[in-house]
Amino acid sequence: MSARLLPLLVLPLLAACDGADMASQPKAKTWDANAFFPQGQTMRPPVPGTVPRAEPGRPVPEPAIIDAAMLERGRERYGVFCTPCHGAGGDGDGLIVGRGFPRPPSLHDPRLRAAPARHFYEVVSAGKGTMASYAAQVPPADRWAITAYVRALQLSRDAAVASLPAADRAALDGAR
Repeated sequence: MSARLLPLLVLPLLAACDGADMASQPKAKTWDANAFFPQGQTMRPPVPGTVPRAEPGRPVPEPAIIDAAMLERGRERYGVFCTPCHGAGGDGDGLIVGRGFPRPPSLHDPRLRAAPARHFYEVVSAGKGTMASYAAQVPPADRWAITAYVRALQLSRDAAVASLPAADRAALDGAR
């Protein structure tokens, strides 16, 4: 068979197609009735033992316990995502301010010290003012870790010496 004849043979087959595309194909939607399945519906229950994927936009409850590992994770994530704007100490003096960007609020501002922890989680999730949302970059558990670290930063500025453990008070006395 000649290579010139092959396109002529394929052409009638292509002409038989009615122009169907992926958008107009027959399909069943989630809540449609479907006689094929025993329950008569298209939606199927999950296979036993499967683990659901977390929805990135869904809020995660505040952790009941904040431990040293969570604070360390929060410190590390704060260093990556927050210090460029808020600075290492949370004063709002990050590198971007020196480059002409608007100064973010100090995390030690009395208004922010009085804000509930959920406020910081939501600001990281949705953004506020000139701060963009970090929901795509920071997973929900890390948002809570950052929130815990921000609280630790806030407490570090206002801790009474008498409330410190004896070893820390002694270290402070030795530093003077």
